[in-house]
Amino acid sequence: MKLAYPVILSKGKDHVIVYIPDFDINTQGEDYADALEMARDAIGLMGIDMEDEKEPLPTPSELESVKPDSKNDIVSLVDVDFSEYRRQQDMRTVRRNVTLPSWLNFEAEKSGVNVSAILQRALKQELHITDR
Repeated sequence: MKLAYPVILSKGKDHVIVYIPDFDINTQGEDYADALEMARDAIGLMGIDMEDEKEPLPTPSELESVKPDSKNDIVSLVDVDFSEYRRQQDMRTVRRNVTLPSWLNFEAEKSGVNVSAILQRALKQELHITDR
């Protein structure tokens, strides 16, 4: 699911500070491009954490409703594809018990094939997921 959240960018002495009102969090970057990337990362991290906790993601505020604190602040949007973010960030492996007919398991072991790799490939194909 891809959503776009408003952010407020404030130029500091050494960094650009980003406030993300819908999540009530701050982050920062070395410049505007880095600050926007850090905001995307912060939103993605918070979002998948909320999904894991079965909490609903906040509905993005309308851009017009977000008011900067200073006339020098910039209000912008940051888009995040939560499914893609999870895929990129969550590379841990999980153990899964799979049931196979005994004869098929025997043939797989005899051939020395990696059943886990084949299962991953088949799941990606079935779910229409391409490798990065």
